[in-house]
Amino acid sequence: MSTLLVKNIGCMQTPIGSFSHRGASQGENLKLSEAAILIKDGIIKEITSEGVMPEGADSADVVVDAMGKLVTPGLVDAHTHMVFGGYRQHEIPMKLKGAGYLDILKAGGGINYTVRETRKADFESLYDKTAAFLDEMAGLGVTTCEAKSGYGLDEETEIKILRVLKKLNEEHPLDVVSTFMGAHAVPEEYKDNSEGFLKLMIETVLPRVKAENLAEFADVFTEKAVFNKEESKIYLEAAKKLGFGLKIHADEIYPIGGSTLAGEIGAVSAEHLIKIDEAGLEAMAKAGVTAVCLPGTSFYLGADFAPARRMIEMGIPVAVSTDFNPGSCPSLNLQFIMNLAMLKYKMLPEEILTAVTINAACAINRSDLVGTLEVGKQGDLVIWDCEDFEMLCYRYGSNLALSTIKKGVLI
Repeated sequence: MSTLLVKNIGCMQTPIGSFSHRGASQGENLKLSEAAILIKDGIIKEITSEGVMPEGADSADVVVDAMGKLVTPGLVDAHTHMVFGGYRQHEIPMKLKGAGYLDILKAGGGINYTVRETRKADFESLYDKTAAFLDEMAGLGVTTCEAKSGYGLDEETEIKILRVLKKLNEEHPLDVVSTFMGAHAVPEEYKDNSEGFLKLMIETVLPRVKAENLAEFADVFTEKAVFNKEESKIYLEAAKKLGFGLKIHADEIYPIGGSTLAGEIGAVSAEHLIKIDEAGLEAMAKAGVTAVCLPGTSFYLGADFAPARRMIEMGIPVAVSTDFNPGSCPSLNLQFIMNLAMLKYKMLPEEILTAVTINAACAINRSDLVGTLEVGKQGDLVIWDCEDFEMLCYRYGSNLALSTIKKGVLI
């Protein structure tokens, strides 16, 4: 039995409970002064405050002195596309001349360029590259993340991507939750036959992914020039029958009904939501769908920002994530995303902490394990080089994570 003690915590700040926090509860955090946390075999066994030490503290195998600093739950990044071949820095001139996301896609760039590079990449190179991303994320305070496929758009490459993620979840300290997103775009070889492409995904690839236990969720890009609401519904209903949890890229560029579909079909989350309309907001609020908002994408594309403040007021649980990918958000720095959430979403610091911990955990069905600091949950936490969470929202461009602890182990 291994035991780790974190002592001399100046302020421990955490949401409480294994449920989506919405409305006023999104801004409710527990704050303990002079706290200590005892972790045994990766699970939190006791939390104390006001200078009182946990029972058994004297026999801890490892003692970490927080030196009066802030401690929060480990961060949860609920939306990434981190397995890909190549980068897309060559698209910068096109962007600077005014080309939009769909313009670049139609010109053969965007997702299709990444697909070509990912198909050429072997398993080992993709594994090593993604492992390095996970290392970087851990250094920034992330302890759990979601990752989507979608840069293969054929059977073998999609399976290759998901196998990379499965192996990383088994071998890397971070927990990696996989999402199958074969319906990310229509590949070049199917450009005049989107119906045939969806048939391939539904009849061949989805069942294989399920049979090999390679992904927990299925996702689809519901957007003009990609998949419309009806096509997305057919795909998600097929995934639901196979037992996948449902996610949807919705209302990023045009409000074509993705967010209303998320409510109608019982999706766990709807993501992006830059252009969500009132009908979409009402459908998500009624169904309790978590809104995974991605301010880094808006920032990089020079686009509008999702109406996160309005979502909170309507009782929609809001999570905030990176959308790390090579095209529209080449940053995996969730700390910077928290800065953007304050500046552009006008979210309060307590709401932001909830958004990058328990609500993000709910968006990937991990709320019973991570997202809060409570007895019985995994010992996932971060010691920050500051005394309060407001400083994390205030400072940008610097990494303030001093120590990241995953399942009671310093990483």
